[in-house]
Amino acid sequence: MRTTLKRGATRNGSTNGVAALPPNPLAPVTVYAKPRRGPFRLVGRIVVWLALTLLVAAGGLGGGVWLWWEHSLAATAPKTAEEREAQRVLDSVPAADQPAVAIVIGYDRRYGKEQGGESRSDTIMLIRADPRLKTISMLSFPRDLRVELAGCKDSAPRIAKINEAFTDCGTKGTVETIRNLTGIPINYFITVDFRSFIKVVNDLGGVYLDVDRRYLNNSDATYSAIDVHSGYQRLFGEKALAFVRYRHTDNDFVRNARQQEFVKAVKQQVSGLSAAWKLRGIVNSITSHVTVGVGGGRELEPETVLSYAKLAYELPSGNLFQARLAPERLAEDSFSFSLTASDEEIERVTDEFLNPDPEAGEKATSVAVGEKPKSKIRRGPPATSVNVEVTNGNGVAGAADDATYLLTQRGYKSVDGGNADNFDYFRTVVLFDPARAGAEEAAADMVKLFGDAEAQEATPEDRLETMLRVVVGRTFQGTLAPAPRDTTPKRQPPRVVTDPSAVAPLVRQARRKVDFPLLVPTVHESGSALSTLEPMRVYPIRKGDRAVRFVYNGPSGTDYWGIQQTSWTDAPILEGPTLTRKIGKRDYRLYFNGPKLHMVAFEENSGTYWVVNTLLDTLSNETMLAIAKGLRPPKGQ
Repeated sequence: MRTTLKRGATRNGSTNGVAALPPNPLAPVTVYAKPRRGPFRLVGRIVVWLALTLLVAAGGLGGGVWLWWEHSLAATAPKTAEEREAQRVLDSVPAADQPAVAIVIGYDRRYGKEQGGESRSDTIMLIRADPRLKTISMLSFPRDLRVELAGCKDSAPRIAKINEAFTDCGTKGTVETIRNLTGIPINYFITVDFRSFIKVVNDLGGVYLDVDRRYLNNSDATYSAIDVHSGYQRLFGEKALAFVRYRHTDNDFVRNARQQEFVKAVKQQVSGLSAAWKLRGIVNSITSHVTVGVGGGRELEPETVLSYAKLAYELPSGNLFQARLAPERLAEDSFSFSLTASDEEIERVTDEFLNPDPEAGEKATSVAVGEKPKSKIRRGPPATSVNVEVTNGNGVAGAADDATYLLTQRGYKSVDGGNADNFDYFRTVVLFDPARAGAEEAAADMVKLFGDAEAQEATPEDRLETMLRVVVGRTFQGTLAPAPRDTTPKRQPPRVVTDPSAVAPLVRQARRKVDFPLLVPTVHESGSALSTLEPMRVYPIRKGDRAVRFVYNGPSGTDYWGIQQTSWTDAPILEGPTLTRKIGKRDYRLYFNGPKLHMVAFEENSGTYWVVNTLLDTLSNETMLAIAKGLRPPKGQ
């Protein structure tokens, strides 16, 4: 049986938001090196997973509420010996302007032989926030993924399902298992039980979610009961929990995608929460059931939480990325099933998680509409045209030589310049000659390679004879960041067929029940057909607004995509498109998951219309655009 690779531990127990050990997620070389994740990560995630809203709204409060808010944060600190032990194994918290990683663990307490029974983690999600690129990445791990568990004093390391790490060794075991698996340093942990999930969702007033199909299970006691119809709608506690946990007829990878969609939905509703009285109830419910561990045993500081919550709230459109692990194989028997992933797949998804491409959506759109992708990021000259002197500013034997070798491997003309003027450099410094064309841009590229570094103009006293000089500081731990990732997809023809006949009768039937113009889907993905479970649904989406949902069974036979039509023109899901493109006479709002087009929306007359991809975004970008362009008024209208 193939299992995922167990990766090493961090160099000094602390590397920052990026992997920094020999078996790194990116290649033979480890990824970053220096502490790099800011408290923002934790906050961004605590907010997102449970109520990103609460911290954002709190940013507008002041005066007397502040002391209550500070007290509420203190209530999230680890209280048990097990939680405090788990906090001690976290990696140290990086500077606020550096990336940080939090692990979110949702668990289900089961009462068995002993009072309190045993608990297993039902959700394991890494969240990485990068204040420099203004990105948030999410990476979920299926609970049935077989890996090597880290073990603890009562349980030896063993190959088992990943959720058993929590059963054996609690939060500490889960943190160490995920860190060993991916090589990613973890700066915070956030744990929440599902009873609190229900309460927080209800305190939020429900969460509007785009439900891809009909979910119904009221007979098989092996799985949780669920009765949820298709379409964009507001789900409250128990139904929301049933939706994000469902896996009766699909697998954990699809469920992980559902959970990430929930996170996005909460983020979309953040702007709608402004009432202080509502905030207080949500804060109380969160702090009663959520535990937050901070690397280094530090306490959560209110100012830090609020400042980073604001950053999460103002996250640029399209900068929330969902890295998705794909299974290598699925092993089943009559009692249970398990998933495995190859070492290469773990490395691929870790790389995707650590290195999101903020321009992915725009470049993918250019490809889909037949244009040449353009980058707005200023990049310096090619490495082969940059000469650089490397000096040792940290006093570690061989540091300059190691950096020189790594830069040579990247194509730079690098030489070891010996020792710097002193060994007191904490951060790596990149000096550049401002008189040389491209030197400043080359320095900016070099700073990215060293992670926690800064660029400075050289002075005459520096006697700089090369385009750049790198003074290696203590933040350098023998590795460079990975090369920039280009996720631009290749153009492919849309996989669609023209066939309005199957859906036209349903449109005519629905027209009598709504007060806005309906459009006919004239094309659909060639491997899809209207769902037999619930092909169309007409329903009140909220007071005063109606909606129609068309559901298509996707190309794999077990996935679903849909077309939503409604009179609600400012639904939360429409907040913050990645970009808007005018194609023909319509202005299309495009919503991307990395380079994958997840949703296309537009307004026409008095209605709003959107096409939403499958949970795993299996429809190509070109196919999604073709379906959206194929929405037309009924003949004769």
